[in-house]
Amino acid sequence: MQPASACARRGCIPWQGILLAVSLLTFWNPQPTGQLTIEPVPVDAAEGTDVLLLVHNASENVVGYTWFKGNITDSRHQIVSYSILTQTATPGTAFSGRETIYPNGSLLFVNVTQEDTGSYTLQTTRNDFSNEVATGEFRVHASAQAQEPHLGKGTRASPSPRTGCDEHRWTGASGQARSPDGLL
Repeated sequence: MQPASACARRGCIPWQGILLAVSLLTFWNPQPTGQLTIEPVPVDAAEGTDVLLLVHNASENVVGYTWFKGNITDSRHQIVSYSILTQTATPGTAFSGRETIYPNGSLLFVNVTQEDTGSYTLQTTRNDFSNEVATGEFRVHASAQAQEPHLGKGTRASPSPRTGCDEHRWTGASGQARSPDGLL
């Protein structure tokens, strides 16, 4: 019995030849570089916390970064730009003073508000003056303190004897406790 590679004299291509060809093609074709991406950390933030728009896969020959509010690269929506050559940041018309740009292009928002919810676009400029654009998005929700209901005078929250969960109870003029569903 002959090995599988022995079929070469019968006109078949030996499996080692196929393996060699595939290996050479793999090494001769350069792998594509990663695409510029923005990772919001965190994606969902509580009001008053910080959010970082983390830049991934920026080209090695980037000389500048520019951030915009929204899905557009329009100077009217420019937050800040950063020049790697001069290591300087220049605020734009949409700069609120709560943003910090880092030398790797990442953008930090301090003390976010619900108005910060939305998309942000990064435009990188390479040393050949070509641009690459990526967009990231994050949401800001009310903080846990802001989400607690205001009970007001004459109300209190306490564990329900039926469910063990907090529920609102209103005290009537007689001082008798009542629940919103009238079951107490």
